[in-house]
Amino acid sequence: MTNTSLEHCLSFINSHTQPAGGTGGFAPAGARRAVTISRQAGCGALVVADKLARFLQEHSPRHPAPWTVFDRNLMDKVLEEHNLPVYLAKFLPEDRISELEDMMVEIFAVHPPARKVVQQTAETILKLADLGNVILIGRAGNVITARLPHVLHIRLVAPLEERVKHAREAYNMTGAQARKFCVNEDLGRERYLKKYFKASISDPLLYQLTVNTGLVGYDEAARIIGHAALNLD
Repeated sequence: MTNTSLEHCLSFINSHTQPAGGTGGFAPAGARRAVTISRQAGCGALVVADKLARFLQEHSPRHPAPWTVFDRNLMDKVLEEHNLPVYLAKFLPEDRISELEDMMVEIFAVHPPARKVVQQTAETILKLADLGNVILIGRAGNVITARLPHVLHIRLVAPLEERVKHAREAYNMTGAQARKFCVNEDLGRERYLKKYFKASISDPLLYQLTVNTGLVGYDEAARIIGHAALNLD
């Protein structure tokens, strides 16, 4: 997690634990809103999410908590909440643990099995979404929070060539590496949702809105999602 991301997360958490001036209670939260983003690899989800957070911060009613993006930093939050060792971070990205590795884990108790970590991640996602003013990227956030009426579920897509170009530039990859990255990440995310949540990532009914960043661009995507979130009934 970068220092900036850490500062944003701490600011978000502190805003929910600071009592309102002299009353002994907590600051009023107002109308809760949260956004989940499911994405194809390389479609600029983190860029869009950062722009969306700024848009919502500027246009939302006054709220004690800053709009905060949880992507990779979500895993740090999971480790912290469940007292898990830091070295587990490398096992936590979507679809990184094979069936064989999971079996060895259960036999030798080296670290919690994948299903346990997924469960703990889901618990953290629910807590964050319930607080509001969060943008949750990936990890089946849309499925986990499906019954929360104040959460908007977004799917970001883009043509493969556009995604390969973005991945090449964002991660300093060759064209071949970027293409392989996009294909493998998409397959991994599909497996993750199917294995642990019995859902299809491409099911349009899981989302209120699908946005093609290859057509509208990142700024416009953030604006479209922002207006949808602010007008969520």
